[in-house]
Amino acid sequence: MQVFNTVAQFLLSLTLLVALHEWGHFYAARLFKIRVDKFYVFFDFLFPLPNVLNFALFKKKIGDTEYGLGWFPLGGYVSIAGMVDETQDAAKLSEKPEPWEFRAKPAWQRLVVMLGGIIVNIIVGITIFSTLTFLYGDPFVSKAEANKFGIVAAELGKEVGFQSGDKILKINGKDFAQFNDVLKPSVLLGDETAFTVERNGLEKEITLPKTFLNELSKKENKGRFIGLPSKFGVVEISKGTAAEAAGLKVGDVFTKVDSTKVSFYHEFQEALQARKGKAANFSVLRNGQEVILNGKVSAEGTFGFRAEMLKTIKTDTIKYNLIGAIARGTEKAFDVFFTNLKGFSKIFKGQVDASKALSGPVGMAKNLFGAGVWDWVHFWEVTGLLSMALAFMNLLPIPALDGGHAVTLIWEMVTGRPVPLKVQEYLQQIGTFLILALTIYVFYVDIFVNK
Repeated sequence: MQVFNTVAQFLLSLTLLVALHEWGHFYAARLFKIRVDKFYVFFDFLFPLPNVLNFALFKKKIGDTEYGLGWFPLGGYVSIAGMVDETQDAAKLSEKPEPWEFRAKPAWQRLVVMLGGIIVNIIVGITIFSTLTFLYGDPFVSKAEANKFGIVAAELGKEVGFQSGDKILKINGKDFAQFNDVLKPSVLLGDETAFTVERNGLEKEITLPKTFLNELSKKENKGRFIGLPSKFGVVEISKGTAAEAAGLKVGDVFTKVDSTKVSFYHEFQEALQARKGKAANFSVLRNGQEVILNGKVSAEGTFGFRAEMLKTIKTDTIKYNLIGAIARGTEKAFDVFFTNLKGFSKIFKGQVDASKALSGPVGMAKNLFGAGVWDWVHFWEVTGLLSMALAFMNLLPIPALDGGHAVTLIWEMVTGRPVPLKVQEYLQQIGTFLILALTIYVFYVDIFVNK
């Protein structure tokens, strides 16, 4: 069921965004009375090879346009009459253009058509983030609340210099208001990001190494390096385990493992890891009385029960009126856009390993919807993020992408001379090759590197 939910959410999100993106091109073309021969969600060929495995799951012609659902679920397209793209080449466009063709229209109109999908994706992203912000506000943990108990350092956090209990005072020498600020992509993508922490009454500077993002992307780290502590309760005893044999009960609250105090879940886990395969005394509170249980920790460092995290840290929420929500939603949407820009910059500078930063459909589905639980709020949050990411990717000046077409049109508008059709065809072929190579690469990374 979890796998089904993951795949279903990813495909639904992708289908919605692809359909809306292509509708943006379609609407702009029809606005300028340009004929659209095909409107497909997903490809009816083995993208990016337009003449391989040509078939559709569904198609219907209405007027001049054939609407269809392709079999290759990694995008979609509109085939615009008189335009060099992945579905037609320059040889088909050698005759005098008809008035309803793309090439017969002024360059500015063609530019609007090419940017139509990107514009719609940006509008969709802003709309989703604004709506969620209006309905749910911005939950946050204040700096003061986070510093009541200090942070919990995961393995990667410890490697870069953090310790559990550290209180974060500053980010790059500046004060901050919310714990969320510590984990912002803009902070983690910065060059030599430094945190000032208080440890045992003394201040200490921790600078993230240039390899930090590569390490954070590794499967064993799962994007975690620090968090906040949580108390926990026992909600289920596993059958045939040491916990059952020791007499652990639902509702018990652990206070010690041997002589080690365990107020929080991370402390309990560390105590178990230190006693793998060994016997231990567990002190628990039961109905207000302390009870000592004797049991053996498994070789994996478990005891045999299911824990429930209890609300330990107070969370506040900033609420917005409609205008405020739109402003904040727009800010969130463009944060995604500029985070992608920073990320690509890091890749090109060699500071981030592309195999860790790039994901194909398999990796995206696992990373974004991997919990396998159908949560509509999370679904729309991810869909908004993907909509802005899709806008960013299509704006890249790569031939065969919308951004590549936009560059040739801007050239024409500046120089007054169109890029020759044969040159456009060559650029399209180069872009198609680059996209094919990238597609193969991300599939390889998903299946063999980040499996």
